[in-house]
Amino acid sequence: MRLFTANDRQLWRLALPMILSNITVPLLGLVDTAVIGHLDSPVYLGGVAIGATITSFVFMLLLFLRMSTTGITAQAFGARDPLALARALTQPLLMALLAGALFILLRDPLSALAGRLAGGNPEVLAQAAIFIHIRWLSAPATLANMVLLGWLLGVQYARAPVVLLVVGNAVNILLDLWLVLGLKWGVAGAATATALAEYVTLAVGLAMVWRVLKMRGISLAMLKKSWRGDIRRLLRLNRDIMLRSLLLQLCFASLTLIGARLGPEIVAANAVLLMFITFTAYALDGFAYAVEAVSGEAYGARDGDRLLAVWQAACRQAGMVALAFALFYAASGEAIVAMLTSLASLRQLVDHYLIWQIILPLAGVWCYLLDGLFVGATRGREMRNSMAIAALGYFLTLLTLPWLGNHGLWLAVTVFLALRGVSLWLIWRREWRLSHWFNS
Repeated sequence: MRLFTANDRQLWRLALPMILSNITVPLLGLVDTAVIGHLDSPVYLGGVAIGATITSFVFMLLLFLRMSTTGITAQAFGARDPLALARALTQPLLMALLAGALFILLRDPLSALAGRLAGGNPEVLAQAAIFIHIRWLSAPATLANMVLLGWLLGVQYARAPVVLLVVGNAVNILLDLWLVLGLKWGVAGAATATALAEYVTLAVGLAMVWRVLKMRGISLAMLKKSWRGDIRRLLRLNRDIMLRSLLLQLCFASLTLIGARLGPEIVAANAVLLMFITFTAYALDGFAYAVEAVSGEAYGARDGDRLLAVWQAACRQAGMVALAFALFYAASGEAIVAMLTSLASLRQLVDHYLIWQIILPLAGVWCYLLDGLFVGATRGREMRNSMAIAALGYFLTLLTLPWLGNHGLWLAVTVFLALRGVSLWLIWRREWRLSHWFNS
C-alpha cells in the first residue's frame, strides 16, 4: 500500500493550515502574560489568568457549535445540496447569536457567580471580575466565529483556519500592546483587546463565507428561507456534543485540582508536562478537523469506498506524526524541559514523569481521528457515550493514586485517551460490518 496517495495529500491540504494556525494560540498566551506581567502588581496577572480560564471554560462547553456545524456542512457539501448547505450555516449561526445575546443580558449575575466559584484573593478576584465583565460582551462574536469556522471547514475552504486565527490573534496582540501599555487600561485593556479581536475576526469570517456562498450559487433568498427545517436534529446533536465536552473539561480540570492536592511541586511539574500534551494536540487536532470535513463529505455522498480510503489515509499520516512526536520527546524531552524552566529541582521532577509524554501521542492519536470520523457522520450520541466510558475509566484509575502518586494521575490520562479511541473504534467497526454507518 502506498504511504502517500491523493487522499493523503487532501488530508494534509486541510490539516496543515489548521496546525500552522494553532501555533498562534500559545503565542497569544505568551504575549498576554508578558504584557500584563509588566504592570506593577501580580494581582493583574492573576486576575487575567482567572478571568480567561473561566470564560474559556464556558466557551469551550459551547464548542459543539463548531463541531456540529462542520459535520452537517460536510454532509451537505458531499450531497451537493445547496439548500442544506445554507441551512447548515443559518441555523447554528442564529443559535450562536441568540446565546451570545443571552450572555450579554446576564453578564452581571454570571460575573458574580464566576467570582464566587473561583474564590481566592479579593484583589485578584476584583481584577478577574473586570476581565469577565468585558469579555462577555464578545460572546455573540466568539460563538458566531465557531460556527463560521465549522462551516468553512465543512466546505473544505483550507485557508479559513489560518486567516481567522492569525488575523484574530494578531489584532488581539496589537490591541493588547496599545490598550494595556500605551493607554494604561490594565486588565480592562486586555479584556477589551480580546473582545474587539473577536468582532474583527467575525467580519473577516463573514467576508470569506459570503465568497463561498457566491461560489456555490447560494442566494440571499435561499439564505432567508434556510433557517426553517429539521432544527430538532441540530438540537439533539448539539446536546450530545455539549455533554461530551463537559465530561472532557471536567476530566482535564481535575488533573490540575488533584495535582494541587499532591503538593505545589507536583502542580508546577504537571503544568510543564501539560505543555507537551497541548503542543501534540495542536498537530493531531489538525488531522481530526481534516477527517471531519473529508469523511463528512463522503458520508453526505453515501460513498463507502471514499470514506474507507479517507480513514486509512488518516491512520497512516496521523499515526506517523504521533510516532514522530513520541520519538522526538524521547530524544529531546529533557532538553525541552530545560528550556521551559531554569529550576533544577523542578527539571528533575518533570523528567521523572516524562515517559508519559512519550506514550500519550501514541495512545491519543486514535481518539482524535475517531472523533473526526464521528463528527463527520454527526453521531453525537455515540461520542457522548464513548466519553462517558472514558471518564469512568479515568476516575476509576485515579484510585491508584495512593500507591502510584503522580504516576497514577498520568496513567489515568492515558487510560482516558485510550478508552475514547477503543470505544469509538468498536462502534465504528460494528456499524461498518453491519452496513449501518450511513443509517444514523
